[in-house]
Parts: sequence; structure tokens; C-alpha cells
Amino acid sequence: MTKQVEMTAENEQMKAPSEGAKGVKAKGKITTKDLTMMAMFVALMAICSWINIPFTVPFTLQTFAIFAAVAFLGMKRGTLSVLVYIILGVIGVPVFAGFSGGPGVLFGTTGGYIIGFLFTALISGFVIDRFGRKIWIMALGMVLGLVACYAFGTVWFIVLYTKANGAIGAMTALSWCVFPFILPDLAKIALAIGLHKSIGRFVK
Repeated sequence: MTKQVEMTAENEQMKAPSEGAKGVKAKGKITTKDLTMMAMFVALMAICSWINIPFTVPFTLQTFAIFAAVAFLGMKRGTLSVLVYIILGVIGVPVFAGFSGGPGVLFGTTGGYIIGFLFTALISGFVIDRFGRKIWIMALGMVLGLVACYAFGTVWFIVLYTKANGAIGAMTALSWCVFPFILPDLAKIALAIGLHKSIGRFVK
């Protein structure tokens, strides 16, 4: 009888890691609900890209949708949503600003900022997932992600612009492509965080 009890205990111990691994795997799976949420945010990115706000330099709400996706979906699902959005644009679906699409947009002088959205989602999402969703943490993560997007996009712009038109200084590139958008982008960060704090508990 004692021997049978010992054998049963050993069998349970052997099963435990396997069951734990299954739990981890299930936790990492993308569910139907996840896909639905991701599709909604991809659609939001497209819609926000089409909305043009008149300002000193006109801007869209594209980055607001990126920040919102990360706030609500986290790093993994948020980044996948951004990737799907970019792929749709590359294959010709007019999801980019001005109802544009196609590889010419992505691989043009400002395409680096679109690719930079992936860095925004990865960095912002990592900070938020790792350190929580307090307002200041979300703001910090999004600002860091935005800086990464600015940096990548500006380097991309300088390289392609130099090839096509001749050398351009970093400050000139920043004055054209970054400085006019800093305040609007910070406002979009605040809007995304505010939206999440208002309805985030209803969207899980």
C-alpha cells in the first residue's frame, strides 16, 4: 500500500511540469477575442490616418491609434496590430495618410516613420507590460517609443533624401519631420492614456 502511494506521488510530480507548460502555452495563445480586438485597432489606425487636423503643420491621428492599441492590447497584440496595418498598406490597401498605400509610401523618404511605429509599439508595450499601467508609466513608455520612432524615421529620411537630393543636416531634417509634430504627438499620448483610463476596464 505504501509503495502504491509513493508511485502515485511520483506520477503526480512528473505530470506537474507538463501541466504547467500547457498553462504557459495557453496563456501565450492568440484567441478569437484577441484577433477581433486586433482587427478593431487595425481599422482604427486606418481611420485615424485618414483624419487630417489643420494646424501650423497639418497632422493625422495615426500615432494616437498606435498609442491606443498599445495601451489596450499590450506589447504583443499591439505590435502585431501595427505589423498587420503596415502590411496592408504595403500591399496597396489605402490605410496610410491621405488614403494612400503601396510600397512606394513605405519606402519613400517618410516611410521610416511608419516602420518606426513598430518600435513605438514594442518599446511602449514592453514598459507598460513590465511596469504596469499607472499614468506616469504609460506616459514614459509611450514617450520612449515615440523617440525611437522619431530617431529611426529621421535617419531613414536623411539617407533617402541625401541619395535623391543631396546632403541634408540632421537639424534640418528634424525641423521638417519631427519638431512640428512633438506637441500634437504628446497630446495624442495624453488622449490615448485618458481613453484607456476611462474605458480600459471594459475592454480586456
